[in-house]
Amino acid sequence: MALDKDYMQTLRERSKASHVYKKYQMVGLMLSEMLGDEAHKALYIKLAKQHDQEELLEVARGVANNMNVKKKGAYFMRVFFGRKTKAKTKTNVSR
Repeated sequence: MALDKDYMQTLRERSKASHVYKKYQMVGLMLSEMLGDEAHKALYIKLAKQHDQEELLEVARGVANNMNVKKKGAYFMRVFFGRKTKAKTKTNVSR
């Protein structure tokens, strides 16, 4: 069974398009674009699924606006998870 070449070309073009079905997927893609780190968009989608999306976007906006940062994706991870670590230690100390 031979497939039409036009049909195969259509399939290739369609596979390049982004398919977003859930809100966390959109947030993850927005994070990767804001930070200029499209190569790791799956990581940002996973973060958006597991963590507070508004908090992720807030931290990403702050990092994206900082012009002194060269590797915005790496800096974002450090800032975001630094906040999480500080929040955990504060709750453990107050007990």
